[in-house]
Amino acid sequence: MVTLAIYLAATAATAFSFAPWFFYLCRFFTGAGIGGEYAAINSAIDELIPARVRGRVDLTINGSYWMGSVIASALAILFLDPSIFPKNLGWRLEFGVGVVLAFGILLVRRHVPESPRWLFIHGHQEEAERIVDRIEADVEARTDQELERPEQTIEVRQRETIPFREIAKVAFQLYPKRAILGFALFVGQAFIYNGVTFNLGTLFTTFFGIAAGTVPVFIIIYGIGNFLGPVTLGRLFDTVGRKQMIAGCYLGSALVTVPMGLLFQQDLIGPWVFEAFVFVTFFLASAGASSAYLTVSEIFPMETRALAIAFFYAIGTAAGGIAGPLLFGHLIESGDRTNVMVAFFIGAAVMALGGIAEILFGVRSEQAQLEDIAQPLSAQEAEQAGAGEGGERRAAVEQAGAGEAGAEGDEQRAAAEPERTDAEDARRRAQAAERERRQHELEERVRARVARRRAYERQGLRRWHPGPPQRTAPPWMARSPAPDLDGDLDREIEVIARALDEHGPTELRELSRLVGSRSWGPGRFRAALREAILEGRARRLSRSTFGPPQREDRA
Repeated sequence: MVTLAIYLAATAATAFSFAPWFFYLCRFFTGAGIGGEYAAINSAIDELIPARVRGRVDLTINGSYWMGSVIASALAILFLDPSIFPKNLGWRLEFGVGVVLAFGILLVRRHVPESPRWLFIHGHQEEAERIVDRIEADVEARTDQELERPEQTIEVRQRETIPFREIAKVAFQLYPKRAILGFALFVGQAFIYNGVTFNLGTLFTTFFGIAAGTVPVFIIIYGIGNFLGPVTLGRLFDTVGRKQMIAGCYLGSALVTVPMGLLFQQDLIGPWVFEAFVFVTFFLASAGASSAYLTVSEIFPMETRALAIAFFYAIGTAAGGIAGPLLFGHLIESGDRTNVMVAFFIGAAVMALGGIAEILFGVRSEQAQLEDIAQPLSAQEAEQAGAGEGGERRAAVEQAGAGEAGAEGDEQRAAAEPERTDAEDARRRAQAAERERRQHELEERVRARVARRRAYERQGLRRWHPGPPQRTAPPWMARSPAPDLDGDLDREIEVIARALDEHGPTELRELSRLVGSRSWGPGRFRAALREAILEGRARRLSRSTFGPPQREDRA
């Protein structure tokens, strides 16, 4: 709320600028508000959005920035037309539109809940419980299914504040490779983005003779490409995997930039072909740039999440966001196409370094809980404190037990124990045997699934595709499967089998609705259905219809 208010006030003040120095001062504070917004928004997304769709949602929201750019460029055609508005009024009105939009967002944001993780660590567990209860009740009402109880727990030491020195220590001592990764991703995207965006209009007017009033049309197309990239590719960041998609977007955009620069230098392309190259380049680069914010907000402990985004955004903007526009602007103003080609090549090289850093240091965080990617600092403290307290408690118990052994006889100890009947013992033995049987069956199913998957991936050209990690494959070629091989997948197969037993032959879309697969995550329903067929729990009747196994299959 604070960062958005700063942005709103600075934007409103910009519209009333009376001198260049005042205009620049207002833009300075506008930038400060935007920088704070990136940290606040991305950390909120990651802590409130389910892990199964975190990548898609994060990229879509970050990509929506470019819809604002498209709208602003379209309005610029109207407001900057001197035949409609006086030259000293039109640009002020456009800043006023930005104020109206920001004020509307300010009202909507009042209804966004605080992060339950943040609340719990800072001692507000009751409010955190209320928020989680409300979210769970809403999900159960919409899906008409009762949520399963969590199986994992984590012990957290609550604390009010975490000093900056501790956060810096975590980033550079505990996770140095992740710090290098964050720096490379942010510098790469900031350099090429700010260099091209701030000078795109100059490129068209200087080298293609496009009138200044027509330039916003090209910027609109450029903005649409930047928006479509994260929206269309975002799903793949949750299914194919973070490392493959981030490295692919960074290296792909760098690769497309090379022929664009060569053709531009030889004057072999016109404005529309050049715009097509820019569209494709930033279709990929936009998804990569959005994933930079996603990456640094996922791979560091929760207490450092917002500050990690702010830190890497700041150094990325300082190193790439300042140097990029200055370098590009200087080379473009020279009027020499060769100099512009060199600028494109430098931008491609910096982006490629970001892709290489992702290959070397990237973290497979798709569909993973944040606490599994980076353990919270407060949880580490709790473990250390628990280990020390546990040793003291064990010593105290052993000492007390030794004293009691001398003072109390066997009869007293026997009387203190609860009486156990033969029926209770038999029931407990039966339960233990049943658990052991289920665990054995689960292990057998997992082994069979792994064997089937490896055999499938060795067929034909599939052996060259990125797949599950193997001893002979480099780490960056590993792709995490959509569902887990054990617990989650077993539950999903069981739900599918039960639905087919109850309803008989069912069309694919209806089966998906019956089992509530929308809440499972991208790719999980089809993967679970495929495994159910392979394990004889379901049967394909036609291309889109499935049914329960035949009776002999059950036997």
